[in-house]
Amino acid sequence: MASLEKTSREIQKLLKAMRLCYDVDTEYCDQTSVGDAVRQRALCADLTIVGPALLNDDKLGPFVINGSLFDTGKPVLVVPKGAEATLSPRRVLVGWDSRVEASRAVREALDLLSGAEEVCVALVDPKANYNGNGAEPGADIATYLTRHGARVSVDLLPSAGKPAATVLAQHAIDMSADMIVMGAYGSRRLRERIFGGVTRWIFDKPTLPLFLAR
Repeated sequence: MASLEKTSREIQKLLKAMRLCYDVDTEYCDQTSVGDAVRQRALCADLTIVGPALLNDDKLGPFVINGSLFDTGKPVLVVPKGAEATLSPRRVLVGWDSRVEASRAVREALDLLSGAEEVCVALVDPKANYNGNGAEPGADIATYLTRHGARVSVDLLPSAGKPAATVLAQHAIDMSADMIVMGAYGSRRLRERIFGGVTRWIFDKPTLPLFLAR
């Protein structure tokens, strides 16, 4: 509790110096209640930011991801160690697959995407069909983003047998992206596996902020 109070004072001092409108809230609870505590606050927030300390915490991390992302429908910005947290990215890679989760991620990140200098919509091994990607994969979402003022390009990427996440990560490196936007998938029973997958993906891939929604 003393450590929590000390951290709270440090954060308040930082925010006061930045001349921001802010509120700092703390809660000391048992591990199983962490998800509920996070959910209560995330419901009344635009975005939850999860930093490297929580990503390295196998005990608390999954509860935070559950409470903020899966229990609220609100987006989460995951910031791994070494990444620069920003809400004004210059270049953004959007992982697109025409699923609801990807669409929601784009919608939640719309302000970020509209303000970016470059948005690359990337599809891995897309198939042209009228029930999914359309006759021209990526064209529909590119048009949507363009209508909102985003500067968009579409890249169709072959997987060459590699996982889609690996292909997207490499493309993010190639385009010097500042952020990756993508959908988060999984049922309630898969949440801890999702958290493990996200953290492994982050630690194995470039240190870029990852904007997730489902």
